[in-house]
Amino acid sequence: MATDTLKSTPGAGGATSGLRRLLLDNGALTALIVLVVALSALSGDFLTTDNLLNVGVQAAVTAVLAFGVTFVIVSAGIDLSVGSVAALSATVLAWSATSHGVPVVLAVVLSVATGIVAGLVNGFLIAYGKLPPFIATLAMLSVARGLSLVISGGSPIPFPDSVSHLGDTLGGWLPVPVLVMVVMGLAAAVVLGRTYIGRSMYAIGGNEEAARLSGLRVRKQKLAIYALSGLFAAVAGIVLASRLSSAQPQAADGYELDAIAAVVIGGASLAGGTGKASGTLIGALILAVLRNGLNLLNVSAFWQQVVIGVVIALAVLLDTVRRKAGATPVAAGTGGNKGKQAGTYALAAVVTVAVVGATSFLHGGSAASTAPRMGLSLSTLNNPFFVQIRAGAQAEAKKLGVDLTVTDAQNDASQQANQLQNFTSSGLGAIIVNPVDSDAAGNSVKAADKASIPVIAVDRGVNKAAVNALVASDNVAGGELAARTVAEKLGGSGKIVILQGQAGTSAARERAEGFAKGLKAYPGIQVLAQQPADFDRTKGLDVMSNLLQAHPDVQGVIAANDEMALGAIKALGSKAGRSVQVVGFDGTPDGLTAVRGGTLYASVAQQPSQLGRIAVDNALRAVRGKKVQPTVKVPVKVVTKDNVAGFSG
Repeated sequence: MATDTLKSTPGAGGATSGLRRLLLDNGALTALIVLVVALSALSGDFLTTDNLLNVGVQAAVTAVLAFGVTFVIVSAGIDLSVGSVAALSATVLAWSATSHGVPVVLAVVLSVATGIVAGLVNGFLIAYGKLPPFIATLAMLSVARGLSLVISGGSPIPFPDSVSHLGDTLGGWLPVPVLVMVVMGLAAAVVLGRTYIGRSMYAIGGNEEAARLSGLRVRKQKLAIYALSGLFAAVAGIVLASRLSSAQPQAADGYELDAIAAVVIGGASLAGGTGKASGTLIGALILAVLRNGLNLLNVSAFWQQVVIGVVIALAVLLDTVRRKAGATPVAAGTGGNKGKQAGTYALAAVVTVAVVGATSFLHGGSAASTAPRMGLSLSTLNNPFFVQIRAGAQAEAKKLGVDLTVTDAQNDASQQANQLQNFTSSGLGAIIVNPVDSDAAGNSVKAADKASIPVIAVDRGVNKAAVNALVASDNVAGGELAARTVAEKLGGSGKIVILQGQAGTSAARERAEGFAKGLKAYPGIQVLAQQPADFDRTKGLDVMSNLLQAHPDVQGVIAANDEMALGAIKALGSKAGRSVQVVGFDGTPDGLTAVRGGTLYASVAQQPSQLGRIAVDNALRAVRGKKVQPTVKVPVKVVTKDNVAGFSG
């Protein structure tokens, strides 16, 4: 029968062979120990109580998702929808409790039911519809994410205070998300090791046809398995939204890949039949420790993705090596290896504590750096505008002798919360944050305030928390300028389309608000269509190409950033700058080049490098106890062919 644990076959080799077998059979645990020891040696900020608790909090959501995915992978399936189901469940809770007055307890039940129903739909499509698990759950990924956006209208919804306590701490130090992770992990272990459905998972994953012939009702078991995955996804979504104090329609985007990675790193096989909750927990901790440590070591966010990809590949390679080494299965649910496993974990804990204690002496006598240390968390580095903010900040930091650590939140509010927690626990002199979402950053900024660390917000403000200064241009005012610019170019009348930013982001909402305000003064301007293109050049090209089929008579385009504007120009071809006037936003280098070439009529430039420079300057003033202005406005500027030569950005 397929199993969740492995036991080596007897053979020669003595102590060396035994050690080799121990390392192979506990590869994930070995990797976690090596990581903890290495990071303790490399960073004096890693081995602190606050930072270790941060690691636990940062692993919690991934771990809870991964426990549910473990059930699916053990049964030789896959679930790509858990991240979207988590977001949908949290959105249902916030929407029902906050917007419609549903009692919180009932709203929580509705949220959990949403996750279960999504899992049941997956299970039905796979078991009875005969769809491959990859296709069925990929479809649910899109459906759940779309429903989350529809219900929320693309905007975050405040989370009920009574549920938001799940993101708090007990006794002022023990994070509730960690407790939830432990409880859900124990539940997963009980399901896998001590229940009929758990044994069914291993049987189906080991040989589905044999399981069916032995009398197992495979289709009904698959329904239950995917329903469990949906249940765990719903709990993860509630915990995530509690941390952020709001339900984000774009939350947990891509988390399904982290969950699958945690399961695989923990020793499960994608072929099915093997896997255990303890291994999944270790896999989630490895990912959290990696990200935390790489943040502390100031490793580029781009290289972090490379490192994590390599770790996943090595985990699968280790699984292959272990199987080729001749490991033999132990029947699932039997107690044959429980005592040995407990001994292994206890020995690992003792070794880790001893080695880490020794490495702590590497930092005990080191001299403190005289350079002020700061952290800059940017919402994304996949957009030239924010790359320019980073460049301006780094140039100013070098000029002022500041040690600046830059992180990329990749438009993920939860990941940014993790980064801000890491900055706070590292005891930095100041933190600069460009929020993914103004509401979601509030709790993390409050923690920094509590630790007496000055916080400077750049480009976007932080809600429900105090910052020392906001360095920003006005997105709404910029949107009005863009609308007025295209309207005046068209002589006050004409047909235009608007390319909107990524749904759910504050920049997209504010710029859209500005467009609407600016166009009110020009009743002769007809808006033919408004469609999101997610701040992306390729999507701008695709969306504009589609809109041209329906509206070939368009005369103007307003894009919420230069990247989408450049995509629209590509779709327009020879019409751009001649019969169709395009106005972008941000004043990026590529956008300014298009302005010089005449294909982009204008860009509403926010001078991003100036934003970064001024943010670092104000952060240093705050560190030195000098007064800073609560709001520092960097004026927006309409850049056209007439003045582009004198614009520096």
